[in-house]
Amino acid sequence: MRLSPSGRFSRAELRLAMAAPRPSAGLTSEWQLVDGLRTHTRRSADPGTGAPPVVLVHGLAVSHRYLTPLAVALATTHPVYVPDLPGFGLTERPRGAYDVRRHADHLAAWLAAYRLPPVCLLGHSFGAEVAASVAATHPAAVRALVLAGPTSDPAGRSRRTQFGRWLVDTTREAPLQAPILARDMWNARPWRVVATLSHSVHNAIEADLVRITAPTLVLAGDRDPVVPARWRDQATRLVPDASLVVVPAAAHNVVTTAPTAVATAIRHILSPDPALTDR
Repeated sequence: MRLSPSGRFSRAELRLAMAAPRPSAGLTSEWQLVDGLRTHTRRSADPGTGAPPVVLVHGLAVSHRYLTPLAVALATTHPVYVPDLPGFGLTERPRGAYDVRRHADHLAAWLAAYRLPPVCLLGHSFGAEVAASVAATHPAAVRALVLAGPTSDPAGRSRRTQFGRWLVDTTREAPLQAPILARDMWNARPWRVVATLSHSVHNAIEADLVRITAPTLVLAGDRDPVVPARWRDQATRLVPDASLVVVPAAAHNVVTTAPTAVATAIRHILSPDPALTDR
């Protein structure tokens, strides 16, 4: 499948995003019981390169669906796993909305259930909060960490501010992403989205950032209103071993609209070998 240039999203990518649980572009679906919940994972085949697995963690209100272009971009060199967090996508819905710590505990249990070697863990938006928590509390499970568009900065830690920033972001995103959001909101139910947003704005991610020991990449689109430049710079400084990559022409959903650039950045943090980085 041909991936769109940075800042774009094609109809072919939309069809791929909406395909689960059917196999598509080398991605398949499977379910595993994790902490009592039937948990859905979209995954690629192992390309046989010996490269470490990459686990992609979605953000608020969404699911594996919008991460599928990035999964395809990475699958030529890495085994890729994209789990749906509890209550989102095709994973079973618990009665309540999990906070960051409980999502992190579920993701750590998911990693243990799959018996993966130390992974490259990418979290996007709210998923970056979950990934940071896992990296801080289960360092042996995380070989490298990518915090893509991490929420939320101390200057914008309210539901009103975050919703306002998201509204601005919708004007900068590729329009074809809208059907994915609508489908994911329906799967999760709006009340769960609102409750999870409340958990997000009460989560002090900086307390986890300072405890991370894995090599870390903070990554954001240069047109992202949800993650202002001052916050992405501060987040990078807080992590003991972190670098920053800003993707031109991308907004908050950089992992969807700039999958090739993000995949290149992930390969670089995992291996300095140009042969891998340039694929």
